[in-house]
Amino acid sequence: MAVDWALTAVFAALVLPCVLRLVRLDYARLGHGVRHGDLAELLLVLAMVAMSSPVGGPIPAAGWQAVLALTTGWFAVSWWRNRTCAHHALSAAAMLYMVTAMPHGGAGHGPWLTMSAMDARLALPLIAVVAAGYFVADAAWSGVLALRGSTVSTVSTADPGQEPAPAASGHASRAVCRAAMGAGMGYMLLAAAL
Repeated sequence: MAVDWALTAVFAALVLPCVLRLVRLDYARLGHGVRHGDLAELLLVLAMVAMSSPVGGPIPAAGWQAVLALTTGWFAVSWWRNRTCAHHALSAAAMLYMVTAMPHGGAGHGPWLTMSAMDARLALPLIAVVAAGYFVADAAWSGVLALRGSTVSTVSTADPGQEPAPAASGHASRAVCRAAMGAGMGYMLLAAAL
């Protein structure tokens, strides 16, 4: 129960940087793909809060399945067309898998999305193990990028020809959130599969 509350707190803390990026960044300059990615990140963070929270709710699992299926489809098509957004498509697909593959029949589970109430493993646990490997590797890589971003000196944005500073573009915030989400996803997938 303590681990569930700790994960819930970590995922809930990631809501703030996601929202701050959405309200502060100049998406006209950064591009709509970046905004879509930030919106997806916020949605996935909220789903992780709902999954890890021992309280469960307020959206039933079927509601999350619909939202995650749409998100997976959106980013899969975006990846197919532009060769971008593959990570968001994989993240939404992995979360859709978790919601769909968790046992829904127990009296303690009900219609709510609560992985802490699971008393059985996910269906097809090999998928969870492979996905966990991807997310752990991605979390490590994102952590390296976050550390590099914090040590790189910021470039002045006064010259339009120069790259925006990491703080102005949200790169460091995005890397930290991605590292935390990847580690959390990897943990939840492995815990539910084994």
